[in-house]
Amino acid sequence: MKDFAFGKENFMLIVAAVVLIIVGFALMSGGGSPDGVSFNYAIFSKQRIVVAPIVTVLGFALVVVGILIKPKDNNPESGAVNKKA
Repeated sequence: MKDFAFGKENFMLIVAAVVLIIVGFALMSGGGSPDGVSFNYAIFSKQRIVVAPIVTVLGFALVVVGILIKPKDNNPESGAVNKKA
């Protein structure tokens, strides 16, 4: 098996983070006026002002965690030095 910089846990965290970011941006969408001229107060809903940015920032933070966390080494012979000499 090839040596990857990230382990399976890292990839799963990054995928979950990308899903969170997409959900956050989806929560921010909408709120347009029906005719394109009138003002729609739906753009100031708590979903768009509070919830969506928090979900998006949590997604970006999870990407950072997914990148920085050290992958577990399941193969004991992959470079570990045996100290019995």
